[in-house]
Amino acid sequence: MTEQQGEYGFEKLLEALREASFPEAEISRITQAYVFARNAHEGQKRRSGEPYIIHPVAVAQILAGMGMDGDSICAALLHDVVEDTPVTDQQVRASFGDSVAQLVDGVTKIGQIPFSPNQLEEQQNENIRKMFLAMSRDIRVIIIKLADRVHNMRTLSYMPEEKRRFKAKETLEIYAPIAHRLGIRAFKEELEDLAIRYLDPVAYEEISKTLESQVESRQAFLESIQKEIGERVRQDVPNAHLSGRIKSVHGIYRKTYMLGRTIDEIYDIYAVRIIVDSVFECYYCLGIIHDMFNPLPGRFKDYISTPKPNMYQSLHTTVIGKAGIPFEVQIRTWEMHYTAEYGIAAHWKYKLGIDGKDKFEERLAWIRQLLENQKESDDVEEIVNVIKSDFTPDEVFAFTPKGDVISLPMGSSIVDFAYAIHSAVGSKMIGAKVDGRITTLDHKINNGEIIEILTTTNPRGPSRDWLKIAKTSSARSKIKSWFKKEKREENIIEGRAEVEREFRRNGVILTEKQMAEFLQKIAEKQRFSTVDDLFASIGYGGLSINKIMPRIKEDYNKLQRETEELLPVETPAVQPPKKVVKSPEGIVIEGIDNCLVKFSRCCDPLPGDEIIGFITRGHGVSIHTRQCSNVPKNIALCAEPERWVKATWDAKAKSDYRVTLGVTCINRVGMLADLSTALANMHVMIHSLFTKESKDSRVVIYLTITVNSAEHLRNLSEKLKKVKGVIDVERSGL
Repeated sequence: MTEQQGEYGFEKLLEALREASFPEAEISRITQAYVFARNAHEGQKRRSGEPYIIHPVAVAQILAGMGMDGDSICAALLHDVVEDTPVTDQQVRASFGDSVAQLVDGVTKIGQIPFSPNQLEEQQNENIRKMFLAMSRDIRVIIIKLADRVHNMRTLSYMPEEKRRFKAKETLEIYAPIAHRLGIRAFKEELEDLAIRYLDPVAYEEISKTLESQVESRQAFLESIQKEIGERVRQDVPNAHLSGRIKSVHGIYRKTYMLGRTIDEIYDIYAVRIIVDSVFECYYCLGIIHDMFNPLPGRFKDYISTPKPNMYQSLHTTVIGKAGIPFEVQIRTWEMHYTAEYGIAAHWKYKLGIDGKDKFEERLAWIRQLLENQKESDDVEEIVNVIKSDFTPDEVFAFTPKGDVISLPMGSSIVDFAYAIHSAVGSKMIGAKVDGRITTLDHKINNGEIIEILTTTNPRGPSRDWLKIAKTSSARSKIKSWFKKEKREENIIEGRAEVEREFRRNGVILTEKQMAEFLQKIAEKQRFSTVDDLFASIGYGGLSINKIMPRIKEDYNKLQRETEELLPVETPAVQPPKKVVKSPEGIVIEGIDNCLVKFSRCCDPLPGDEIIGFITRGHGVSIHTRQCSNVPKNIALCAEPERWVKATWDAKAKSDYRVTLGVTCINRVGMLADLSTALANMHVMIHSLFTKESKDSRVVIYLTITVNSAEHLRNLSEKLKKVKGVIDVERSGL
């Protein structure tokens, strides 16, 4: 042992390895990895001024405490050498083998994920996928990364203020939920507490001081309760082991500052754990506890029969002691305790997989399922939302009429419940009953509810509105998958309509030729072969037009600047007097002679509407209604007021104009036929139509028709409103 090895904390690591009965050959290999890393980081310093090697040694110590294997500890010592030093992946592979090299490579790639809101979406999307791919190939990669994050958070005070807050937010939103999903309680609680320390230092200090000021009384209370329970339980279960805990700072913060409770309203601030040898003894001890104390109604949870998604198992009950103080009792077996404390890491620490109790591959199936689900989405925010919503520690349990238990994240809806049973049940769903009563599909599920999903033998499939209702990534993915496979033509129509609406709202106005070229470039940037593929993806929800709109606006502005540069600029010495000129389309324009006039698609102006003209760059004058969303409310205050010109209708305006109506109506058999008949009786031509389902069994039917004036349109709309089942008729685009 050299002096430096002792200085950098490596001696403590060796002691921990020997206590864990690591073979000498393995300890020798770990020592070799330490020397390799120390030499590679020679001269490098942390922000604290300490030698950099202290960090990888600390990460290795954390993993040794978790009971991780030799390859993981070697990789922890080497996890920054490829990224931060001249050492290559090939050198690591040659010195320590493929397993260690692959772990180092996986951790390096995760370390390159900044989760920055300013990062390009495509790159961020790919990086997040890399993280889950690395987890699916070897779960040890993310365990090493979590240990790395724990030590970085412990030393975060040396970072600048802005960096501290960014790292803390990233930890709370990404890494702590992953630690929870893997069941590693120690990592989760420490990461959450350290994150709150920097995100809300005032609240952290207040809670910490409250806990410290009452530490003696709280400890005395826990010890007295443990003694009382221990004396009674050990009469029948002599091997029962008892311990106590006080809720973490973040756990108290979440219930006080985020949920608005007082610290006295937190019933599980104290907890006593009873660890026994068998499941039978767990339920036996539960009976004893309920005989000794008064249980609080609605505060019992059986996670043994219904484990959490991270495989956590335990009985939880909240009772009130003689002093009137509520406390929680957690009852579990030793195997359950190992899983509760170390999660997936218990596979290595306690070698649970040897007798098959661990079901290791089954416990990792959710990662592969997550990757499979995300194949339906091109939206990075959707993937991050999975971490924020599906990995939440708060869950609800509901029952099917047959008694099967369905576990879902808190806030889940009937749609999530249906798809959790089976994708076919979700696709056939037409309604639901909760505890025997009909309810809406957006009903938020509560613990203990009995939910019956009403289905049909002639399914019409899910509604697009269900995507807004569903909370879980699994349900959203299955809905998107159905639309992707079953409704391509409808998806294209829906996607095109969404793009047109967003383009109108953002003032993206181009000629047909320019628009075709512009959309093709957008499709190629999003990795689609054709514009129809782009429309289809937007239509079924795989890609959000709102997310890519900022990039589209940048490209549009660039195109406009390039077009403007090609146009000749003539500045006459004296402005000529304005002339009033009639166009062949029946529009009277003030001050422009022999110009091309076109009607904007965003509002479809009709004779009788108040209109205004906009001088486009090289493509004539575009006519809008004065109420159009693309027309500034105050022309004088807009960016280019000189490009807006006065326009009116000529008495000889042409008689045929196309306009799109949105007819909101009850979704009943024969509705479309009745609308078509009503229009035919009024001698109105229908050019195209498509439908969009909405909530509460309603549907919006979009009809593109021919009218001759705004007055004609108003009369026609009034007659359509008289058709049975029609709720409203609106002119699309205004």
